[in-house]
Amino acid sequence: MFRSRSKHKPDAEQTVDKHALIFGLISVFLCGLGFSIIAPVVPFIVQPYITHPGDQAIAVTLLTSVYAVCVFFAAPVLGALSDKYGRRPLLLICLLGSAAGYFVFGLGGALWVLFAGRIVEGITGGSISTIFAYFADIIPPHQRTKYFGWVSAVVGAGTVIGPTIGGFLARFGYSVPLYFGALVTLLNVVYGLFFMPESLEKKNRLKEITLIRLNPFTQLANLLSMKNLRRLLISAFLLWIPNGSLQAVFSQFTLDTFSWKPALIGLMFSIMGFQDIFSQAFIMPKLLKKLSDQQIAITGMVSEIIGYSLIALSALFSFYPLMIAGMFIFGFGDSIFGPSFNGMLSKSVDSSEQGRIQGGSQSIQALARVIGPLIGGQIYVSLGSASPAFMGMILIAAAIPVLYKRTYVKV
Repeated sequence: MFRSRSKHKPDAEQTVDKHALIFGLISVFLCGLGFSIIAPVVPFIVQPYITHPGDQAIAVTLLTSVYAVCVFFAAPVLGALSDKYGRRPLLLICLLGSAAGYFVFGLGGALWVLFAGRIVEGITGGSISTIFAYFADIIPPHQRTKYFGWVSAVVGAGTVIGPTIGGFLARFGYSVPLYFGALVTLLNVVYGLFFMPESLEKKNRLKEITLIRLNPFTQLANLLSMKNLRRLLISAFLLWIPNGSLQAVFSQFTLDTFSWKPALIGLMFSIMGFQDIFSQAFIMPKLLKKLSDQQIAITGMVSEIIGYSLIALSALFSFYPLMIAGMFIFGFGDSIFGPSFNGMLSKSVDSSEQGRIQGGSQSIQALARVIGPLIGGQIYVSLGSASPAFMGMILIAAAIPVLYKRTYVKV
């Protein structure tokens, strides 16, 4: 819900509810912090339960994939429920699930317990789609790309702080960052209970939830049948596959190639967050004045290709400065692609469909993050550590012409 100076004022003069905006930005900050804080330590947590060193990369990527599988099946359900019952109750439940997942993963004790933790977190892992639907509710359509840029920057701030804290806390035990992630997520739940306003007015809520709408495969088919969304989602899917692979294997990659420790891996993860903050503060405002959402997205994709090429070269020559440069360029591309994609997506449907469309997008992203880590882990072991980066170059190069030809309808 967003406030308006007058019931008859045009869309351009509507203002965003400040309390809703503050809660939303705090939520995405803590989501970025909670996720990134555990990233540097995952290979080290897995290591005691692996007998053959070659299996470690497979186990790490499978943990990413099982989480994504759960998100794939849960996201349409959470999106539909949020369209019917409102964003607030669903988001709070999702955050509680994330906290429980972090705690179980931190307890460990066996490899199956680690997978159980990821499953618990994944079942409620559609919270980010609910958050994006929440922002779509409170922000006028013409301002969404700008505000989604703010969201990206705030996630970046959490991503900057998270790995650094995680690397530091790992000195006291590899499970400590997991417990800290659970704690900050619970704090967000408490904040939401007291301060989070509901964003979806009752008149805009879904009247009835059908079983078809809860089926992720049916939802994917319905979304891809919409001509104004098909090319956008296919191009994003091709980009998300290698991104999921990179996210899953990166810690293992730096451990194997450069023998890095958690603190240094965490610092490297922070590059992505710095890129988000810098891009949204200084670059996106200028790009929005000169380029369309589609042109910004393509610029981001080209940057990711360049980043992947440098990461591949760093693996071939075991020269970490190339990897650092590649991560900076990749991070820039990722930071401008996300807001432009979400801007185009949210403008394609009306208020009553935002949960569905964001949930469907989350399902497609989750499916890509199932496929990406599985392929990335296999080719990492069989073809070498540079192969996931080469895959990224190929798939994103194929995605650019798909996106370039698409059109979308503004609401």
